[in-house]
Formats: sequence, structure tokens, C-alpha cells
Amino acid sequence: MGKCVEDFTLGDVNESPARTVTETDIVMYSWISGDSNPMHTDAEFARRSPIGQRIAHGTLGMSIVTGLSARMGDFDGTAIAALGVDEWQFLAPIFIGDTVRLRTTVQGAKITSKPDRGVVVRLMELVNQDDTVVQRGLMKTMAYTRAGMAGRAASEPEPAAN
Repeated sequence: MGKCVEDFTLGDVNESPARTVTETDIVMYSWISGDSNPMHTDAEFARRSPIGQRIAHGTLGMSIVTGLSARMGDFDGTAIAALGVDEWQFLAPIFIGDTVRLRTTVQGAKITSKPDRGVVVRLMELVNQDDTVVQRGLMKTMAYTRAGMAGRAASEPEPAAN
């Protein structure tokens, strides 16, 4: 089970497992998103560019952040809704073969006017194998409080006896 709002402490830092960005990731994301910019899809074009090679889509990096966040399990069963992304920055390119991990730092965790839920704000930093932060921004998540989870458990039906 994931954490409730009260379980997040201001300043806590955690890291996800790492994953390597592959050419398949970029090709699939290009197809799904419809973004076939040659910086992502044309090796010759990208080779002649100032960057010198193909790069991952910026929004693919953001998607990887959400996937790595899910792997951390902080909100397994406790998340209600994603509320937004603020101040997102694309700081450095992500290349095919880069291995990235997510570093999160809790910026805030407050119970709302409804005592069964609250909002957690985390600084999300996507870090590559060289410890370079390639993307960062704030993500806000609405999650249950301990009271909210207790209320949910009380309202669930009892399992049938065998």
C-alpha cells in the first residue's frame, strides 16, 4: 500500500530504480504522440544538427518520470488524482542509451478542507547516468489521508466465506 498524505515529510528525498531509454521507446512514442520531428526520427538529420544525434521527445521524458514514480509505489492505492505539473524544465537532451532515474523531494503535503484527502507536491528530477538533471518540475497529487483510507476500508464489503 502506498503512503497517505500524513506520511510525506517536507524535504524527504527518494530515488527510483533506473531505466535505459531505447530507440524503441522513441519510435513508439513518436507513433503514439504523432510527433515525428526528424530530431527524434531521422538519424542523418539529427547527426547534422547542433546536437549531433537523435534525442528523446521532451514529453517522453515526462512520461518516463510518471512511470518511474509509479515504480516507487508512493501512491499505490492512495492516489486520487494527478492535479498538475508546474514549472517543468527541459534542461538537457535525453539520448538513446541514456540511463535515467527519478529523484523526488517532498515540497509540501497538506490535508484539504475535506479531511479524507490532501495534496502532495513533489519536486521531480529526471537524472541521467552522469548525474545530470535533464528535466525537472513540480507534480501535485491528490491522495487519501489515513482517515480517508480507514473510511474506504470500512465501506468495502466483507469477502465471501468459502
